[in-house]
Parts: sequence; structure tokens; C-alpha cells
Amino acid sequence: MQNLLDQINYPEDLRKLNLDQLPPLAKELRSFIINIVATKEGHLGASLGVVELTIALHYLFDTPNDILVWDVGHQAYGHKILTGRKHNFHTNRQLNGIAGFPSRSESEFDAFGVGHSSTSISAVLGMAIAANLKGETQKQHIAVIGDASIASGMAFEALNHAGVSKANLLIILNDNAIGIDPAVGALKEYLTKVKNDRKLAAQNNIIKALNFDYSGPINGHDLPKLIKELERLKTVKGPKFLHIITTKGKGLQQAEDDQVTYHAPGKFDAISGERIKKDANIFTKYQDVFGKTIVELAQNNNKIVGITPAMLTGSSLKLLLEKFPKRTFDVGIAEQHAVTLAAGMATQGLIPFCNIYSTFLQRAYDQVIHDVALQNLPVIFCLDRAGLVGEDGATHHGVFDIAYLRCIPNLIIFAPRNEIELRNILYTAQLGLKKPIAIRYPRGYGSLIEWELPFEKIEIGKGIQLKKGEDIAVLSIGTMAKNVKEAIGLSTKQKDIAHFDLRFIKPLDERLLHTIFKNYKTIFTIEDGVINGGFGSAILEFASDNNYTNKVNTLGVPNYFIEHGTVKELQNIVKLDAKSLADIFSEA
Repeated sequence: MQNLLDQINYPEDLRKLNLDQLPPLAKELRSFIINIVATKEGHLGASLGVVELTIALHYLFDTPNDILVWDVGHQAYGHKILTGRKHNFHTNRQLNGIAGFPSRSESEFDAFGVGHSSTSISAVLGMAIAANLKGETQKQHIAVIGDASIASGMAFEALNHAGVSKANLLIILNDNAIGIDPAVGALKEYLTKVKNDRKLAAQNNIIKALNFDYSGPINGHDLPKLIKELERLKTVKGPKFLHIITTKGKGLQQAEDDQVTYHAPGKFDAISGERIKKDANIFTKYQDVFGKTIVELAQNNNKIVGITPAMLTGSSLKLLLEKFPKRTFDVGIAEQHAVTLAAGMATQGLIPFCNIYSTFLQRAYDQVIHDVALQNLPVIFCLDRAGLVGEDGATHHGVFDIAYLRCIPNLIIFAPRNEIELRNILYTAQLGLKKPIAIRYPRGYGSLIEWELPFEKIEIGKGIQLKKGEDIAVLSIGTMAKNVKEAIGLSTKQKDIAHFDLRFIKPLDERLLHTIFKNYKTIFTIEDGVINGGFGSAILEFASDNNYTNKVNTLGVPNYFIEHGTVKELQNIVKLDAKSLADIFSEA
């Protein structure tokens, strides 16, 4: 007998089924997701939690004519499978395969490209207003947003606007009390009370106060009840809000029991759910170097506090939370608040380590400029996942930070070459810097076995020479030094190449640069960020300001968005891998 899922390639196929066929379809869809993600990896728990909702939405609404936007997109795997991508879903997050997040360039069913949270309500409201202006009054607009994402400022801004609009939109709150880490904050506590006290939900709650037609909370895994309520809401005009309760990881016991780990568990056994152990890595992840080091520093400096916007586990700030819970602050998905909170703490003599992924700091750019740098407050920004991050793709690569931070006055920018350098700059930063500093480091493992050495203070603005040579100078920053070292070893001009680690993008070591420009005619700059406005641009500006005419070759991430693939694959594409660099050096 043919499985139901085998008969479905697009929502129009789904709509041919009877209502009593939908629950068994949900079971098949869950199994399909589990079997693929078990071997190919990806985001698991979020998509398992919305299987019934995904089926109900595509069954009842005329997608893609009716518009459906998934916030963040971690939960959109079922959506992709039901909208024409079932047969190539096994390529998810792989080079030249489908993206891990909804993408407008991939499918007309992906109404809005996502990857960062809390954008769905604003986007859907914009689409609904456009429909009104065009006279498309029957068109439905749906946003699915999680309880962690809806606590963000941007989501509240959109709710505030939507409540006074006449837009025909439906906001579905997928409430499972967890994002990547458990959800935090007063709103989360309120939603928990609503779930446990239906009378509270029936009262004039927060959403009703914003002029939404509120319904729920209802069981998001009860397909008949879900469909019945969605059918009713289709006939209601104006802004509507449906509150559903789901379980992240639904259908796989391990994913339900350990929701943090099974958000993106790596490879696992599809039947038992047990994770497949990877070979032990002798090196340490950069996030853990940060986490262990800040705990060590905090033990000796009671002014140190840690702040993160919903990335306790990913940043390893959870290690500080375990040791010093009163000095560790997970503010939820609220990057702007995190930065200004850190600024406020700094005014009172605390030493805030504000740990934000490079790609997410973009969301708090104004706060970095106005609230921190303008007031010259010594906030320590720890930018995890800097550079190319791999399979999460264009929305998550941390390649813009050098360019967007370099133009800000008062801000120091440092890129550690290895774990020891990261450890020592963290130590240096808490000794009493009078300026803010951004420390950028990559995702993944370092390259040193022994890195927990006695602390050494780093001189601000001082670069170092790593290798001598007579004809060509290669200037690198951060962990790109490893690729450069390998490249020099492969190059036919190995003996001619000198290698310098500038370490500081700002302030530059001008004394060292004068020596370099006076002794080398050919200079290469290497960075794992965008070339435009980046480290190489800083070196070109130095050369211009000082009337140097040396040939400067800037190598880095080109001026287009880099999609998904492994870091090695992507470095090969942009020619930052050792072999490509060696070829470039040999031809100089």
C-alpha cells in the first residue's frame, strides 16, 4: 500500500485527502523528517513540533496565493517537504542543495526569506497592507512565530502596528516554552500562566489589549481541533491571533526529553533516537575557550558579568551561569536590549562581557554606536561565529562585522589567531580598558591542545611577525593565519614570503606597517570577512594616507552573499583555502 506522503508533492495534492487521512499523514511526515535529519543533520526539534500545524495550514489555506511566513525558519522542514522539495530534501543545508531556512529564490511557497528571528509579523503585515491597497481583500496572510521570538522588540513593534490596522492577517503563536535554550522573561511566565489557567486567557489579555481577535490556547497536535479553529478564523476579518501549545521534538522521545540538544542534534539513530557519537576531538571549541576563561576570570574579578541574547548554550555562557547565576543574564532574543543593558552596567563600574554571534550583532548596530561607542563605555563584545559558519548559510555567516565595526570611533577590534590569543585578550579586556572592544572568533574547534596557560597581557594595537621572508608580505588577522601558514608551506615561493599577524584591525599597528611597506613591494591581506570596507581596506587606507605605492592584494569574502555548505567548501569557493592561497602566492 502506498504511503500517503508518497502521493503528495504540493499542497494541491494534500487538499485531495480526507480529514481522517491527515493524522496518519502527520505520522509519516514526522518519520520522513527524522529519517533524513538523522543522516544529513540539521534542525530537528522545531520542525517535529509543528507537523500538525504545517499540514493544517497548507490543507486549509490556498498557499502560495495565501501567504505563509515562518519566523526564523527552524521549523519549516515539513513546509518544504509539502511544497515541492520532498525529493531533494536530502540535500538540505548541503552545498548546492536546498537551504536550511525558507528562501524566496528557492520556492514561491517561501513568501519571505528568514533566518533571524522576530521578522515574520512585520513582513506579513507589510504584505497584508499591500493586499488592501491592491483590493485583494480575500487574501489571507499568516505568520507562525514562537514564544521566544515573539518576546523580541521587533515583534512587539509589529503587533503594536498591526492592532490598529485593518489588515487581514493571522498570527499563530507556537508556544512550546523553548527557543534554542528555554525561553526566558516575564512574557514567558505570563504565557505559562495562560496555559495553566484558561480563565486568564479568556480575560482581557496582552494580545486582546492590542486589538487582536484572540483565541486559544489550544493543543497544536490535535489536528481536528486545529483545523476547526483555523476554519473559523478564515472567516474573521482584521488582525487575529491564535495561541497553540506544542511540544518541541514531538514524536521522538529523546527530542522531547532533551529539547536543547535535539534542536540540532547532529547525526542520530532514526529508530532509537540515540545520537551517534563523533570521534573525540583533541581540540577545544572556541566557544568553550571563551566559556571556561570567563569563569576563571570571574572567580577573581567580581565586577565581571555575562550577557547573551538567547544563546547561553551556543556561546558557552552557560558555564558562567552554572557558577555565577546572579552575574549571568540571558535576555532572550533581544540583541538591542543586550547591548544597551551592557552599556548601563558599564556606567556603574561593572565589566560586561556581551556575547553575541557576529551575524546577530548586526541587529543592534545603532546601540553599539550610540549607547556604547559614543559614550566610550568599556563593554566587551565577544563575537562568536565570526567568518564563514557553514551549513546555516547566508543569514548566519559572520562576515560583515569587521566592515561595519571598523568605521565606529572609540572601538577596538581584535581577532585572535588561536585559543591562547583569545584567552589572553579576554584577560586583557577586563584589566581596565577605557574603551569598548570587539573580539571576533570563529565557530568550531581551535588548533592547540594546550591553551590553558598562565595569562599574559596583550599590548593594544600591536601586531607580530610569524615568519621571515624577503619579497612578499602576507598580512592576516584571526584564525586565517592557519590557512596562510599552510599556504606558504605549499607555495613555490615559500622562502620569499613573510607572514605577519596584525591581530588588531583597529587600532592598526602603524609602526609595524611602516616597516612592512618600506621592505616589501608586494603585500597580501587575508581576512575571513568581506573585502569591501574590511581589513584589507584599512591597509589600503593606511597606504594612501602615507603615500605608499606598493602593490596591495586584498583577499577575503567577495561582494555577494555566500550560501550554505561546509566551511571548507565555502573557503574553497572564495579562494581562502590553503591550496588556493598557495597558488595565488606562487603567481605573485
